[in-house]
Amino acid sequence: MPVVVLDEPAAADDLGAALVAGGLPVAEVTLRSPRAAEVVHRLARRGDVHVGVGTVLTAAQVEAAHELGARFVVSPGLVPEVVHRCRELDLPVLPGVATAGEIAAALALGLDTVKLFPAEVVGGVPAVRAFSAVFGGLRFVPTGGITAASAPAYLAEPAVAAVGGSWMVAPDLLAAGEWDEVARRCAAAAVLGAPEACEAVPG
Repeated sequence: MPVVVLDEPAAADDLGAALVAGGLPVAEVTLRSPRAAEVVHRLARRGDVHVGVGTVLTAAQVEAAHELGARFVVSPGLVPEVVHRCRELDLPVLPGVATAGEIAAALALGLDTVKLFPAEVVGGVPAVRAFSAVFGGLRFVPTGGITAASAPAYLAEPAVAAVGGSWMVAPDLLAAGEWDEVARRCAAAAVLGAPEACEAVPG
């Protein structure tokens, strides 16, 4: 799943076209850019990109994401008010977890898919294996420090539904408008099985 930080909303259509051309029409647009809302809106109105909003920490941000046309929400941590508001709006949510306690809390909230974040910092693939051995049936979407080189090892794990990363949509590529390279990287990621990112989002 491409994790996007795009400063120029006018480039959103080119980004969307590159994602589609690369066979990976899904994007988590993070709220780390002042104009992220415009980017989400432009991608959402295309109709051919499964766009979500990332770095969501409050119920108000959930509501804003819903109004912009986002199809899912991603949070860096487990925030109950975010989960509850997403449920009220019938908006799939992927909260971040980093510990066994947070995973247990996510299960108590009725979640069956979580984002392992920051994946490389909290143990990488061995962490996925350890957590999945204890919490059977739970699906993980690791993000945080994952690269094209490390993604295959994660995707080989049965408990991993998808991985997220910015290597496909690196900020320097977006700033330079290198859409062919974005499409190429997305196509390479799609070969790894990353198109299942859409299905990895709960709901």
